[in-house]
Amino acid sequence: MKISLIIPVYNEDRYIKDCLLSIANQTRQPDEIIIVDNNSTDKTVAIAKQFPVKIIQERKQGMIQARNRGFDEAKYEVIARCDADTRPTQDWIERIAFDFEHNTIDALTGPFAFYDLRLKTTFFTTAYFDIFKPILKGKEVLVGPNMAITKKMWIKVKPHVCLDNKKVHEDIDLAIHINDIGGIIMRDDSLIVHVSGRRIRKNPVSFFGEYPLRVLKTLAKHKKDLLTPFLVP
Repeated sequence: MKISLIIPVYNEDRYIKDCLLSIANQTRQPDEIIIVDNNSTDKTVAIAKQFPVKIIQERKQGMIQARNRGFDEAKYEVIARCDADTRPTQDWIERIAFDFEHNTIDALTGPFAFYDLRLKTTFFTTAYFDIFKPILKGKEVLVGPNMAITKKMWIKVKPHVCLDNKKVHEDIDLAIHINDIGGIIMRDDSLIVHVSGRRIRKNPVSFFGEYPLRVLKTLAKHKKDLLTPFLVP
């Protein structure tokens, strides 16, 4: 089994080096690493070029557009994805391969912990997973910095994913569409990555206000929540 790793980037020169060093120290290397540059104006691309990566550009701005371009360009049967500020644990790629080789699944996810906040446990994301269980009728959700999907499933689900970054969380949206067409998402609590809490530090009021609101908008768009009638389209 071969694995493509996709990392969307937009002005990430403070974080991309540590991310790629973490990938370089994996017990198993991905078979290709694709950096999707979403119009960076800083030194992100110059730093990425110091590593054995393929760099492509997506000119249409947005995480969904950058993610989709990377997934489309991936050559191999499993597509892993993390963010530019992600530091995966050393066995991350190895565990992704193990999970896909030993389970009949279409996508995979796991928790994350913040490496630059006081809250350094995975409690936040495991609780997040558990909240979504009843909403998705026992099925799993995905988290963007720690996920993988088969190329076969991506081809099936791509025509259905939403494209408006302001109306949906792209990882929740992707999970809903995978579940709705009968795909199987597996959650592995030992598949752990560490991410930056920079958005929380920068503006906690905005983060804890905007993020939950967009979750509700995402669920409302897919008619997955009882609050749908009360939400503004």
